[in-house]
Amino acid sequence: MENENYDIIVVGAGHAGCEAAHVAAVMGAKVLLITMDMTKMAQMSCNPAMGGIAKGQIIKEIDALGGISGIITDLSMIQFRMLNRSKGPAVWSPRAQCDRMLYSAEWRKAIELNNNIHLWQDSVNELKFENDRVCGVRTIMGADFNAQVVILTTGTFESGLMHVGKVKMIGGRISEPASLGITKQLSGYGIQSGRMKTGTPARLDGRTINFKLMDEQQGDDDIRRFSYLETRMPDKQLSCFITYTNEEVHEELRKGFNDSPLYNGTIKSIGPRYCPSIETKLITFGDRDKHQLFLEPEGWSTTEYYLNGFSSSLPLNTQYAALRKIKGLENAVMFRPGYAIEYDYYPPVQLKHSLETKQLTNLFFAGQINGTTGYEEAAAQGLMAGINAVQKISGKPDFILGRDEAYIGVLIDDLVTKGVDEPYRMFTSRAEYRILLRQDNADFRLTPKAIELGTANDERKRRFMERTRIRQKLLKQFNEEGISPFEANNMLKEKGTNEIRQKVKYAELLLRPQVTIFDLMNIVRSTNADFFEGESYENDLLEAIEIEFKYKGYIQREKLLAEKMGRLDTIRIDNGIAYDSLHSISTEGRFKLNKYKPQTLGEAARISGISPSDINVLLLYMGR
Repeated sequence: MENENYDIIVVGAGHAGCEAAHVAAVMGAKVLLITMDMTKMAQMSCNPAMGGIAKGQIIKEIDALGGISGIITDLSMIQFRMLNRSKGPAVWSPRAQCDRMLYSAEWRKAIELNNNIHLWQDSVNELKFENDRVCGVRTIMGADFNAQVVILTTGTFESGLMHVGKVKMIGGRISEPASLGITKQLSGYGIQSGRMKTGTPARLDGRTINFKLMDEQQGDDDIRRFSYLETRMPDKQLSCFITYTNEEVHEELRKGFNDSPLYNGTIKSIGPRYCPSIETKLITFGDRDKHQLFLEPEGWSTTEYYLNGFSSSLPLNTQYAALRKIKGLENAVMFRPGYAIEYDYYPPVQLKHSLETKQLTNLFFAGQINGTTGYEEAAAQGLMAGINAVQKISGKPDFILGRDEAYIGVLIDDLVTKGVDEPYRMFTSRAEYRILLRQDNADFRLTPKAIELGTANDERKRRFMERTRIRQKLLKQFNEEGISPFEANNMLKEKGTNEIRQKVKYAELLLRPQVTIFDLMNIVRSTNADFFEGESYENDLLEAIEIEFKYKGYIQREKLLAEKMGRLDTIRIDNGIAYDSLHSISTEGRFKLNKYKPQTLGEAARISGISPSDINVLLLYMGR
């Protein structure tokens, strides 16, 4: 294996690494994917689910760009739900429970079917450099590989340390070794690092759970794909179950607080605020007498259940005693306890928007090592790092998504301009233009870019062109063709809205909140056969068209705002500006500009602590 040559080496085969390797290989690069365990590629280390608030939008975007997290989610889906249906379509978010083992197996199959990807099972403990340019890796087994680009996606494995009460275990995941050496080496090149913490709950034997005492949560009848391709969908679904903690549970948990690494000073790193441990909940929300717990099945062929909401690093006996006080879990048996894990991360302000490090050429970071949390955030970074790695070695410009183009653009811009002071999780509230970034229109926003990049295969191109044709046809027909009172009034009366007295355009009726596109299509089927002309219309496409009509004013307003703010991103900043000499800029502003060195005024404006007046000073200084 001495001095084997590759275009790109990806270190780590989690969600980020798999997406990075796959997309780079699709674009024609010769890729080496190095992982400690080839049986756990894209392993769902925490809960067996993909999607959710804003995260579902990210998966749809990954798919639209030619990634395959959406395809594999569909192939391994055991339950589907569209969250936030009671709210506006800007925040509708698909979520799927997955068969955890099948998900990983499908990822491995997809990787192995790509002849441009080579696999090597090992642990990387050293990066190779020529001056400040990465040129390969070395492993603990003595293998030596060369590459033009290296993408680090080591997740929680870099200097990983796990905690269960007073027990400490070196590792990146339960029963798996940590990766050691890279952080120390990178610090010698000026790369800063920090420590973060995450955790996971106990896994339970479903044969010992009394589900009859819990509230059942079934999936939606209308199952939607995450992928825009015609993927396989489940013909049945598994249920999740809801139960709650109580005061007896809380009392048992408090008995172990003295041995809790979170509260006895053992763990000093930063944990996720939006996914706290159960012991953190008891302290932060001390006035609550119960907390909701969510039991999620791990797959079709296993009895294992994930106890969402009960993440803990308390001693094993404490976890067991508290567990047995929960309704429905009085006789529950653990497969393994919950634990906390500390790991190294690299503050992402050290990255360009391409996810290449600023200090070291051709070295990219993606995933949890950038201070994020979540499979979807990791996969999105992996996809973008893989694309930009190929762009880099091909001499092409960086591929950057704007905040008005994708949640992926919001994610990366937040990371590199604002940094993180806790594990970063995506929410719809982080996006200024979320009515533009809906889950229903990701293909129309991003697949043209995938076609241009070369990440869209022939089937994706064909599907996109067909959906575009049908969309344009329906938009035209709804705007131009009309419906009579005879055809419409029975439906309008049933819907509790005013009847019409003369023929009106379909689009006019669709503006009424009581009327859906499916109501109109039902009428059209029986009264206007020519409208269909033998076409087959998918529900998600019809719904996307309805949203375009109903929210047209809001959509246009956000587009105008995005265009206005986007002009700042076209004004590049000279890296040689001596900010300390610009005394009209605030002291904090000068400090932040020196620290982050933004490349455009738009980036500068989004840095926390940079005021509008600071931007005005820069505009004047630059002759604008």
